[in-house]
Amino acid sequence: MLNSKLSPPTSHSSQVTRTRIRDSVVGASAAKLVLFQAPAGFGKSTLMAQCLERFESEGVATAWLTLDDADNDIQRFLSCVEAAISSMMALPQEPERGLHSSKSPGDTALELVTSLAAEHAAFALFLDDFERIHEPTVLGLVREIIDHLPHNCRLVIGSRSVPELGLGRLRARGRLLEIDSELMRFSKEETHHFLNGCRQLSLSLDDLGHIHDKTEGWVAALWLASLALEHHPAPAEFIAGFSGENRAVAHYLAEDVLSQQPPRVRNFLLRTSILRYMSVPLCNALLPDTDSESLINLLNEANIFLVPIEGQERLYRYHSLFADFLRAQLEQHLPQEVPYLHRAASHWFEDQHRPVPAIDHALEGKDYRRALELLAVHGEELLAQGRMRLLARWFDTIPAGRLDGFPLLQAIHVWALCFTSSPRKAMDLLQRTGLENSRDPQIRPHVLALRPSILAIMDDFEEAYRIGREALKQLPNGDPFADTALVNTVANAYSVMGEYQEARQLLDGARDVQGVYESAFNAMYSESVEGIIDLQEGRQRQAAARFRLAVGMTRARGAFSFSGTTGNAWAGVLHASAVYESNDLPQAARLLNVYVPLVRDIGLPDHMILGDVMLSRIAFHEGDLDKAFQILASLELTGHRRQQPRVVATARLERAHLMLLQGDEEASLAELERADDPQVWDRVKGLRLLANDLETAQIGRLRWESLVGDASIAVEKLRQAIAEAVNDSRYRRACKLRLFLAVALQRKGQLRGALEEMEKVLKEACREGYFRLILDEGPRVGALVVHLQSDTLERKQDRREPLFAEYLQQLLQGFGPTVFNAYPPVEDAQALLLPEPLTRKEIRVLKLLAEGHSNSAMAEKLFVSDSTIRTHLRNINAKLNASNRTEAVAIARKAGVV
Repeated sequence: MLNSKLSPPTSHSSQVTRTRIRDSVVGASAAKLVLFQAPAGFGKSTLMAQCLERFESEGVATAWLTLDDADNDIQRFLSCVEAAISSMMALPQEPERGLHSSKSPGDTALELVTSLAAEHAAFALFLDDFERIHEPTVLGLVREIIDHLPHNCRLVIGSRSVPELGLGRLRARGRLLEIDSELMRFSKEETHHFLNGCRQLSLSLDDLGHIHDKTEGWVAALWLASLALEHHPAPAEFIAGFSGENRAVAHYLAEDVLSQQPPRVRNFLLRTSILRYMSVPLCNALLPDTDSESLINLLNEANIFLVPIEGQERLYRYHSLFADFLRAQLEQHLPQEVPYLHRAASHWFEDQHRPVPAIDHALEGKDYRRALELLAVHGEELLAQGRMRLLARWFDTIPAGRLDGFPLLQAIHVWALCFTSSPRKAMDLLQRTGLENSRDPQIRPHVLALRPSILAIMDDFEEAYRIGREALKQLPNGDPFADTALVNTVANAYSVMGEYQEARQLLDGARDVQGVYESAFNAMYSESVEGIIDLQEGRQRQAAARFRLAVGMTRARGAFSFSGTTGNAWAGVLHASAVYESNDLPQAARLLNVYVPLVRDIGLPDHMILGDVMLSRIAFHEGDLDKAFQILASLELTGHRRQQPRVVATARLERAHLMLLQGDEEASLAELERADDPQVWDRVKGLRLLANDLETAQIGRLRWESLVGDASIAVEKLRQAIAEAVNDSRYRRACKLRLFLAVALQRKGQLRGALEEMEKVLKEACREGYFRLILDEGPRVGALVVHLQSDTLERKQDRREPLFAEYLQQLLQGFGPTVFNAYPPVEDAQALLLPEPLTRKEIRVLKLLAEGHSNSAMAEKLFVSDSTIRTHLRNINAKLNASNRTEAVAIARKAGVV
């Protein structure tokens, strides 16, 4: 089945080589994305296949993937793209992803993007029928692939509609080549060559001109017309009655073509049109009295819209336009056979141990009883895999009331809704089904676990805490998955309420159960919750290790995580936050672009806030202010729509933060006032919510007062807030507040006290690996770090604490060169630090050194030898009493030389 998707359309003698378009695509080396966009039948696939052949003739690696509706499932999409690039790059290919996948979609997505980004050789990846993709998660991944394509590598997409891939940005940067329907239309010369040359119809010039004018060069219409004209006794009469309306023409000509086929061929075409892909055994199952192999061979030889796919098993598919027409004809003329055909396909797939297409065909044939029977057998396994989107799609097609006799499937439906659509809808469904009143021992564990889980996702941790504690009293309930999910959910609620010891005891109990009944989802949940506790208590390195472990959780025999929905995405955002904290912004952005769309779909408040705030800060760091504020505006709007005031208030807080970094102090203060919703922050004050550990109305105001407001008032309030944070074991918060205290002390003129406070803070930060905690506060904090580094070097502390000295240097690199502009020079610094004056040439060397140039680069710029540069450096170190170039630059900066 996968081989059929990875093979481009085969070329044949009837095709016209589109040399001009093909050469423009192959020669567009600056383009990252080549988009063939036109309605059905304009020859997109054929053109793309010709470009692929040309790429290959020039030694460029290529890969092809034909998409279908099922590829909106992120897990399936990833497996297909992974297989395509594995083939292109000659990488080891893993077994087909299915019911027993052992890798999360987040992990696969990151590996895929990384593999493409790291490829040195030129390549072209082709994605056909892209209009079938509408899932935001899949679209986001494709955007990520485009953004990280290396030079001279291209993504070639064929689509009937304009894909949501940020085309405006690519167009503005000259990274997009668009081939639209106007370009794809046949010219008169191409029409003549196609009909009389390739199809050998011997039409007159007048007939050729008329058919070209009526079709306006539409390739599919010309192809269908050629089929009809091939044996037509009066070509001129046919052309005179020919209509140029696209879809009408397709239906008219297809019917004309279909009517000319022998009855057995017509029957075969109609009845096999329900299949996405065809093989001889599958067709024989649908039509047991038919010689499917001979008919497929006949259709293949006659080029009647059948695309042969070479592979281990002979697979075929109809041209999508022709397949749509055939299915419409089947529904119109043989509606009574449609259920039978889908039922036969469903049984065949079941016999092949492929429950997903078996259930698909049962539902397409409206055989809901069979679909429910199959779901009853495979539903729990699919739930355990985390195929929530697939389950939700199926349940949406089943008429209301059909699930009434399947309480376990009703529970699975609630889980699927909870993790794909809306926890409010899930809660409503849970109440409407009456499952909460069930005493069925198979149902009761799910009910006890579902309610607190839904409440927690709805941001009602207080109620989740109350109900969850009562539910714990009824354990064990006999369902290890549901029982462990309940324990983890209540442990999470305990952590939010600040009862860390109780939370850890529950997590230890959950791990004991997992030792017997291994569940990657629950193991992920346990590690993530404990990682959150570690994080708030200031153990950044330990939290990062837990998040890294959690995001990679898999089961030996298939992933037992809510991959593609929350599961590893829940841990993935946390892992991304640890990567972000380490200041690896490119990797953090890749993680966030994979995981944030998943958590947005569900509406996890803390994860949405964390993810969007990090993405906004990354955009701000890269200088894309419009994108940074747009992300926050979208987050605020989401909070309004989902009635989550904490999301709204936090988005405003972050906007105030960015405005302050811009230097717009009044606008920042006004936004702080908008964010100050007493109802929100009075509630948050009593909870340990991860997204608001460092961002509250109080902290936002303290930041403003410390950096630009009344420093004296800020110092007094900060000392009190720091004491409260330490008393509550919120050491990460205390670290942030102490940064503000150091800046406020400096602004009060107490530089020595500020440096002492900053040194204590940064030594703790060094031990735990904090970077963005400091860097996100901008140049005012950075200027104080510059002071501290100079003071450290002057006291020769760097020699006694080399790790701390290296950490300071990394911080300064993170702040960037502009931070030194905010560093006020010390009076008479040169007289104090430069007892022996530097020569003009030595000052020039120092300036180049501060810019990061190597010895050879400096020698080239100054037109001297490397040996001369080394002599200058020795003299500089001696005059400045410095032991290395880093120390020399720091002393020179403090002295105002550079």
